[in-house]
Amino acid sequence: MISVAKIYGLVLSGGKSTRMGKDKGLIAYHGIPQREYLYHLLEKVCTKTFISIRKEQVTDIPSTFNSIIDEDVYRGPFNGMLSAHKKHLDVAWLVLACDLPLIDERSLQELISARQENAYATAFAQTDNPLPEPLCAIWEPRALKAAIPYLEEGNGSCPRKYLIKNNTHLVFPENADVLINANSELEYREVLTKLT
Repeated sequence: MISVAKIYGLVLSGGKSTRMGKDKGLIAYHGIPQREYLYHLLEKVCTKTFISIRKEQVTDIPSTFNSIIDEDVYRGPFNGMLSAHKKHLDVAWLVLACDLPLIDERSLQELISARQENAYATAFAQTDNPLPEPLCAIWEPRALKAAIPYLEEGNGSCPRKYLIKNNTHLVFPENADVLINANSELEYREVLTKLT
């Protein structure tokens, strides 16, 4: 019998948020900074939780939070994910981006229940556009390990393209709104209408 890797949570909050014009991790959709809200959500469903940050963010994170500083070896979200993978090689990572303001505990439980350990990842997707959402997904250890040579061979740094090329189990959430991204001021305002 193959032992199943435990799941650690990872909030990706080291991005520059250039399209939004302000740090997406600090937006308080739920009364606290989004990165802290997501951290607490992941704490409820994962064995252990971490927040992925840039070096200059260290003093901004509460000392009660487990954090992993991005190593700046890779581009984009792979930077945070692979920095976390190198710290804990044998765990699966439930990765959440800070631009998912409507994600909730029920949906995370739904994703975990649908996990297929033999896949590279178990990822949420929209039914009308069935592509993996790599930043709302459970990444198995071997997927992250294999991503290193993939990136070093110059295949591009898009995690979605990586998952499309590999064995990814798609899960269509009961509430499709949980996958709404807020990356701009306009999208931010649209999300606020759904939260009221």
